Amino acid sequence: MSPRNTLLSLALTLPMGTIATPALADQRPLLQEGKQTLYQRVLTTPGCRLTDQAGGDGGELQPAFSRFYVYQRSQQNGEGWLEVGPDSYGSTSGWLPEACAVDWKMQLTLSFTNPANRDRLMFFDDREGLMTIFDDFEPSGQVAPLRAQLQRDGEAPGIVAQEPEYFVDLHEQFYLLPILEGEEIMTEAGFMTRLLRVASVSEATQEDETTQQAEDITAQLREFNAGVVFVIDSTISMGPYIERTREAVERIYQRIEQEELTEQVRFGLVSFRDSVDAAPGIDYVTRMFADPNEVEDGNDFVDRVAGLSEAQASTVGWEEDAYAGVMQAIDDVEWSNFGARYIVLITDASAIDGNGERSSTGLDADQVRLEAARHGIAVYTLHLKTPGGQERGDHAVAEGQYSNLSTFAGTGTSLYYPVDTGDVALFGQRVDALATAITDQVHSAYLGEEAIGSALHAEDETEDDASQQRLMDDMELIGHAMRLAYLGEATGSQAPPVFEAWISDRDLIAQHVPTTEVRVLLTKGQLSDLSDVVSEILDAANAGLISPTDMFERLRSVAAAMGADPNQVQQSEGQQLGELGLMGEYLEDLPYQSEVLNLDEITWLSWDGLQQERFIRRLATKLRHYQRYNEDVDRWVSLAEGADPRDDVYPVPLEMMP
Repeated sequence: MSPRNTLLSLALTLPMGTIATPALADQRPLLQEGKQTLYQRVLTTPGCRLTDQAGGDGGELQPAFSRFYVYQRSQQNGEGWLEVGPDSYGSTSGWLPEACAVDWKMQLTLSFTNPANRDRLMFFDDREGLMTIFDDFEPSGQVAPLRAQLQRDGEAPGIVAQEPEYFVDLHEQFYLLPILEGEEIMTEAGFMTRLLRVASVSEATQEDETTQQAEDITAQLREFNAGVVFVIDSTISMGPYIERTREAVERIYQRIEQEELTEQVRFGLVSFRDSVDAAPGIDYVTRMFADPNEVEDGNDFVDRVAGLSEAQASTVGWEEDAYAGVMQAIDDVEWSNFGARYIVLITDASAIDGNGERSSTGLDADQVRLEAARHGIAVYTLHLKTPGGQERGDHAVAEGQYSNLSTFAGTGTSLYYPVDTGDVALFGQRVDALATAITDQVHSAYLGEEAIGSALHAEDETEDDASQQRLMDDMELIGHAMRLAYLGEATGSQAPPVFEAWISDRDLIAQHVPTTEVRVLLTKGQLSDLSDVVSEILDAANAGLISPTDMFERLRSVAAAMGADPNQVQQSEGQQLGELGLMGEYLEDLPYQSEVLNLDEITWLSWDGLQQERFIRRLATKLRHYQRYNEDVDRWVSLAEGADPRDDVYPVPLEMMP
């Protein structure tokens, strides 16, 4: 099949008209081999039909990738048959030929990263084709001819499909790209890489799909718009920077109105400070002064932010609740109204850690970054390295936090920009450059220019300023990524039409650049169990800070109370947490290196108090994120029509597993 064939939707399709038999109290699906809690699951291939009995004729055609649990296996006339149901709670739907179903042992799926800074992912028909490339210290010699042939002929030996040109956003449209198996390897170039066998819908046999017509890209880009929310530290030291930001936005609005782009570019502003309980005189933790969806024009923006000024009282410490400000911008703005989505964080201080008493969110940089990525938001940080922060040794802490927070998931680019000595004039140049660059992107798109960002260089840019040049180069890359995401949604860009293939989660040449993100599809019960176990581990770890030898003793007692195999909980210094029988079986075969599961008593005892505290903080922030997932009702997905809601799943990023 040519990789240029029209791409098909992998948006989850559900079997229509399937009637489930009422659940029997003691009926459960078959267990996977070697497992005690994981049931057998299958995915249907194109053309699979569900019949009333094993060996039956006809039957109802099932959409490809329908997920079923297996309740019985039977042989009829030498052919294997599966009795299946939509969930694991006893409901059965009928029988499927075993030949048209694929085992799905690990409930994992993939999402593509934004292809703005890498080549399009290629789907190989076998594992060996990928390994040959990764066994080469200079893989470009093999990859370049393949790409050239794909460009010229639309096909190449061993390649069954390519990733679409535009970004397919899992957050906007859930699609199922299941992982059938996976392994981690070390490439010859020295990078840990996952090789993954994945499934997808084959165009050649999908009966009810129609050819997608080409869209008028120029017309689509004329609708491209941008939302920008400044998140400003308004504590007592920030007065000059607040005024300069306000001035920059006023100036850019004048230009927007001159060029009649008022509907295309909107600005908003959120202010943050610190805990009011700790310092009542600071008035608030966060406040939305201007929502970009509500601002009508430049004058309206000025009126809305007129009341913004620095606090009249000091906060308790130097660090401020920056994550609270960013989270208000993420949660309270309707970002789906904008094609390009930006938050610009402006502060002279580090952020309060999620475990800090004054944190209002309980989140760290990792979790806030993931929340921004979920909405396709790029977070820029302008960090004012003032003398006050220098005196307190705060600069290095803040740089570590904000470099992480401002890593844009679409490209892996860190959008962190320090302003040395907190120079107000230099800060003003940065704000002007960002606002101008964003406006130029939208203007270029409106004019139909292909090179979004081609007009990014503001007139007052200092060409020999390396930091300024980096900001502009990054802005061009992020603008391109935003355009790909926007066009992907606007044109209905869909994942490639290939049923089974091998891919890599890293670019074949630039092997530090990820091509995919793995999502673990956890049921509500699994997420609840995971939260409970992580809580137990946290309690034990905190006790271990007082008496290090108590941590594993306490966890062995918990495991025994949970009914774990006595052979698993016997005392052994080399025993890892994952071997105690605490964690669910769904974690055992995941293709990642777990800090928690691989931790043993010897390692724990070898850590100093600071290392142990860092472990506890990382685990605590993940636990708080599990709670957010549970409350995020809009993103729980049913994988089968008529399934019990308890088998709905949430796409948890692999990096958030313990």
